[in-house]
Amino acid sequence: MANRASTITLAALGGAAIGLIVGWQVPNSPTAPVPAVDQAVADDTVSTPALQLGERLRSELTSSSELNGKDGSRFERFHLPLEEGSLIEIELGGPLHGTLSLYDSELQLLAASAGPMYYDVSSATSLRRRIDESGQYMVVVSGQDMHSYGPFTLTTREMELTTSDTLAMPSRADGWLQDGGDTFSVTIEESGLYQFEMRSSDVDAYLVLEGPNGYRREDDDSAGNLDARIADFLEPGEYRLTARSAYGQDSGLYTLELGLHELASDETLRNSGALIVDEPLFGWFSGNGLEYQLTLEAPAMVTLDMLSTDFDAFLELHGDGVFASDDDGGEGLNARLIRSLEAGEYTVLARSHSGQGSGLFELHAAAIALDELVSEGQLESGRALQAWLEAGERNVYEIVIEEAGNYRLDLQSNDFDAYLELEGAGLFLSDDDGGEGMNSRIATHLEAGTYRATARAYGDSESGSFTLSLSAE
Repeated sequence: MANRASTITLAALGGAAIGLIVGWQVPNSPTAPVPAVDQAVADDTVSTPALQLGERLRSELTSSSELNGKDGSRFERFHLPLEEGSLIEIELGGPLHGTLSLYDSELQLLAASAGPMYYDVSSATSLRRRIDESGQYMVVVSGQDMHSYGPFTLTTREMELTTSDTLAMPSRADGWLQDGGDTFSVTIEESGLYQFEMRSSDVDAYLVLEGPNGYRREDDDSAGNLDARIADFLEPGEYRLTARSAYGQDSGLYTLELGLHELASDETLRNSGALIVDEPLFGWFSGNGLEYQLTLEAPAMVTLDMLSTDFDAFLELHGDGVFASDDDGGEGLNARLIRSLEAGEYTVLARSHSGQGSGLFELHAAAIALDELVSEGQLESGRALQAWLEAGERNVYEIVIEEAGNYRLDLQSNDFDAYLELEGAGLFLSDDDGGEGMNSRIATHLEAGTYRATARAYGDSESGSFTLSLSAE
């Protein structure tokens, strides 16, 4: 669990808190001497109001309240007896623009909280603290500056927190960080997709999950804002969950929620097995590549798509002398592989580009028999066609442009060095490697009319599948 918090002496506060305690004077008596800190407390113990835990008190800062000689603000003190191990919350409400401070019996500052902004008079100021030793403490309510006056309410309460270092699945637990992290043991009974969330308005949440066979995951802000989330496919075993702050030795309240992950769809996750053509599947990537088997009964041009909004998708395909990979061939960070394949068994590996990240992905395969691929016809803007090129052949497609504008014609192939020609309306253009790699691209302005696009290989002996597309720019 968290370590005990170290206290901060008044000298470390750059003079602000010193002015609060050392600088008080007898109200309306500017010539009175400033007493020493310990003597001031000793002399004032009887007159300082007492505050009990669980009590709500009403008071007011006025020109008769004690004076902070450092900045001219007014303040009021309250004695508060507290027990070791209790987690307390002190809240300052009302129209006063004020701050709260908590000191121990040695006048060491334990916690402080800035007040609400001037434009937000409805918000409350609060501080929380876990008490290390039983004794008398002092709560100080101070105005933000010399102009801060008004009534206020002071409410104190003890907060109920989990005291166990073991968490069930599923469960919810409230905890308190104080200059360290809290560690819990979690037992996973069945393999499945689980989610761990840490939320806090006090600290920048950070989670670490460790488990069998060297398993380890960390997360900072995946739950949005400064909250943390770890979602992963876990095998049965004993895990250790650490909740801490991302930076420094922050203190504050946090909430942990553990449970099964709720997918956006009702699809069943599959992290291995057969990849069937035209049957999409959902998987969960957590750092290790996932293998699927693709079986083709006849030669076909195959399109593999891996889509994810959680990480940068990456695909690999190997088998029967073929090895191919793709990072961002799809839209955004999605992966797409298009290859002509012979009948046989192939392995599809789904992973992230860098091996980092985790999350849900969709994987699907589409196939067109090679004898069904068109070698001629019409190409429409905004659509792509897949075709097969025989060695030494030229495939010609008609393009009808109804509206003049800038257009881009792409010829892509993993089987041959693409070469593209475009002619019509007095125009003749050609390209070899204007696209990525050995793909071809023609980008130009086209007037309304009819054109012909010729797809061929740079060498007459090459053949294979290709994709031809036309898009307006």
